[in-house]
Amino acid sequence: LQKLIHLLQATDDPLIQEQALITLSNSAAFSVNQDIIRNLDGLSVIGGMLSNCVPKVKEKALNALNNLSMNIKNQEEIQVFITQVCRTVESAPLNSDVQLAGLRLLTNMSVTSDYHQQMINSIPCFLHLLSEGTERTQIQVLKVLVNLSANPAMTRHLLRAQV
Repeated sequence: LQKLIHLLQATDDPLIQEQALITLSNSAAFSVNQDIIRNLDGLSVIGGMLSNCVPKVKEKALNALNNLSMNIKNQEEIQVFITQVCRTVESAPLNSDVQLAGLRLLTNMSVTSDYHQQMINSIPCFLHLLSEGTERTQIQVLKVLVNLSANPAMTRHLLRAQV
């Protein structure tokens, strides 16, 4: 895992980055690896890939963070990327793999109300995706919206959102 994280930092080759992210994502299926990746500062390295201009690399980084977000301590570190993930969802092509990967991560990050405030500005985007997206996109958006709606503090923001 340490070598993969180092490789991710050391290369500019999108194909190598994509494969390293896939391997890290698969490794994150095991809780012990989630802790190891966090302790090796892997979350910030993977999060840094969110600004990559290659859509496949960005998608794989979102998938890796999604798998890593199943851990509460990891969520505490991943939360610094929520605003960037929301912007990525908003700017990604409609129904794209990048958009869906971002929505899956936001679904996991919104299971508890800890990070809802960071998603408020994206509510109009979520509602737009609900009306314009394909069924797959709509299902992912609904998961985020259901999580947000479970928080009474979000009611006003959800009902006042301009679509």
